[in-house]
Amino acid sequence: MTDIRELDRQYIFHPFSVLNAHEQAGAAMMARSAEGVWITDDRGKRYLDAMAGLWCVNVGYGRGEIADALADQARKLSYFHGFSSMATEPAALLAERVISKAPAGMSKAFFGASGSDANDTQAKLVWYYNNVLGRPEKKKIIARERGYHGVTVMSGGLTGLSTLHDGFDLPLPMVRHVSAPHNLWVRQAGETDVAFSDRLAQELEDTILAEGPETVAAFIAEPVMGAGGVIVPPEGYFAKVQAVLDRHDVLLIADEVICGFGRLGTWFGCEKLDIRPDLMTVAKGITSGYAPLSACLVGEKVWQVISSEKAAEYGAFGHGYTYTAHPVMAAAGLANLDLMESEGLIERAGKMGAVLQEQLRETFRDFPIAAETRGKGLMAAVEFAKPSADGWQRFDPKLTVGPKIARAALDAGLIVRALPLCDAISMSPPFVITEDQIAFTASTLRQAAAKVLETLKSDGVLSDQQSEYQNVG
Repeated sequence: MTDIRELDRQYIFHPFSVLNAHEQAGAAMMARSAEGVWITDDRGKRYLDAMAGLWCVNVGYGRGEIADALADQARKLSYFHGFSSMATEPAALLAERVISKAPAGMSKAFFGASGSDANDTQAKLVWYYNNVLGRPEKKKIIARERGYHGVTVMSGGLTGLSTLHDGFDLPLPMVRHVSAPHNLWVRQAGETDVAFSDRLAQELEDTILAEGPETVAAFIAEPVMGAGGVIVPPEGYFAKVQAVLDRHDVLLIADEVICGFGRLGTWFGCEKLDIRPDLMTVAKGITSGYAPLSACLVGEKVWQVISSEKAAEYGAFGHGYTYTAHPVMAAAGLANLDLMESEGLIERAGKMGAVLQEQLRETFRDFPIAAETRGKGLMAAVEFAKPSADGWQRFDPKLTVGPKIARAALDAGLIVRALPLCDAISMSPPFVITEDQIAFTASTLRQAAAKVLETLKSDGVLSDQQSEYQNVG
């Protein structure tokens, strides 16, 4: 019998994996079956996937409606391109559906295959837009520390995580970063939401002024930050940021790759956090991960410039992919949106999200190393840190506290994700999750964290006194 795990170990180059360790240990093989929130590995072990894959299986696993749509479209028309004004029916129908649900002002959808390539496209759109306007110096893009925008050469630089820069000569020279609105580590003691938002907006404005407003083209931000820590901005943050951008004619790119298509309980995070984007990036939830698809949603302000007679002087718009507006991927998107609407899954995400946030707060309220529970909708995290009488301190990264907790949870049948550059554990379950399954998620995560806590105590990392401090946040 073929050993699939061994074939994987020998031949697959795994992303975001420690390559030499993988060479020795191999991978978990999620192969047998999946339904709803449950996934079964090749050895028959069952897991509750509290991460919906990578923040994306919004409608849950095993949806025959999407599988049928993929097969039906593949039989009807398996592929045709979108170059040179060629079109297919599913892509046109999906673009109309998405634009109709997007914030006011969105005009066109440019399809790709991943959030990374979509954010690369956004950068090129921003540069093209300013070239058409005769502003060749206005090219810098400001992102945020801990922001996640992809891993391609441009989007990897926009991502504000050093682990995506080190070894890759990133970011490119036109990228700048400002602080994340991180309550635990960036907010100053006693700082109100208003004061915190004011300080962050001032930092953004100071950066624009220092660089020269004539050189700064765009600011990119997730409504709620995902891989950087599930960071929810303070009340009023985006309104203050928007005012700064408007003053200096800087475009706002809303990265909705995770938040979009219902994860916060509304169709888009912009709606939840009152954001007025010029451009939007979507992926993941557009097909619930059943097929690779992304889109750049282009606002009318930008579209009027890049489609103008002046822009035509450049000739045909010189950007696109073989799989842009792929009809089979678009068919998956249409079936996915049908399920979201017919089953009220957006509203369900809001309802179950409130249950998840409350359950995590209660479960970890008295847990000694739980520094903060946070999130919005079905997007949550618990961050672990070392307690002291003076506040919280980060664990030494060499202790790998977060990864150890995630591993212990996996052993107990729960899939969560340890986030980079912090000891935060994230959750973003499918929208079909039930209250009982949320209770299982919270209790199993606490049990996993308790195992790691005991190890920290036995290894002398925490004193008896430190292990008695309680998180009241």
